[in-house]
Formats: sequence, C-alpha cells, structure tokens
Amino acid sequence: MRTFILLAALSLTACGFHLRGSQVHDMAFAFKSLYLKAPAETPFVTDLRTALSSNKVALTASAEAAELVLEVVSEQTNKNILSLSGGGRVREYQLIYRVSLRAYDNKQIDWLPPEEIMLTRILAYDDAQILAKEQEEAQLYRDMRTDAVGQAIRRLNRAKPQP
Repeated sequence: MRTFILLAALSLTACGFHLRGSQVHDMAFAFKSLYLKAPAETPFVTDLRTALSSNKVALTASAEAAELVLEVVSEQTNKNILSLSGGGRVREYQLIYRVSLRAYDNKQIDWLPPEEIMLTRILAYDDAQILAKEQEEAQLYRDMRTDAVGQAIRRLNRAKPQP
C-alpha cells in the first residue's frame, strides 16, 4: 500500500502537476499596467520585473501612465549569530531578508498598504569550510529573494483598491 501511494505521488510530480496558484506565472491581476518604483536596480527588482513581464503586466516608464504604482520601499539583508561553540566559535548564523512594498494608484489610494516580506534561514557554519559556507550563504540569499518575488506577485494578485 505504501509503495502504491509513493508511486502515485511520484507520478503526479513527474507529469508537471502543481496546485493552482502555486506558480508565479499565469496569474490574473486587477490591473493591466504597473510602474515599478525602486530606490535602486537590485537583483530583487530585476527578478520582480521579469516575473511581472512573464505575467503579461505592462511595465510603464512613468507613474502617470500606469494603473498601479508598486513601490519597493526598502530591501535589507542581515546576518546574526545564532549559536556559539564552547570555544567561542560561531556554529550557526541566522540570515534575514526583508523587503517592504506598497502599491497605490494615481489617486494615491492604497491597493496594498505598506507591507513587509521577511524571510529567515539558518546557516550552519564551519571554519574548515569557509568558501563552501560563503557559497551556501549566497545561495540561501538567492532562494530568499526568489521566495520574496513570489510572495510579492501573489500579494499583487489579490490587490484591490482599499475602501
């Protein structure tokens, strides 16, 4: 019985099955055009532009030409020491990635009030593997950025003018 359930689960993943709304592509939005306002062209902003374009949202060059303005208020990465060994060496770090977003229309009516997306990951650290751990840290930050882009797209998908 267990092998049957396992085979059924594997066949679903092999055929490309995914839950509706779990993919960042092919979503319907309540707006057609968007102006992305960001303090700098960071990798997050670049990934967000790509995700919006793949969902057929027209990105405009000015806020006046867009139905909706998505403002990236801030983007931060932090690294905190989580635990130390008995000898005072770092064992684990906590990686934190924060993005603050706000969406509003030309009449300054909020569609998404200022919201923060915060993601954390734990990085086990070993002094003997410094280069590998640096690469792992960079990969974790990339994964968190990808997750943040997906969350931003899903939040925009449900965005409506606030009364």
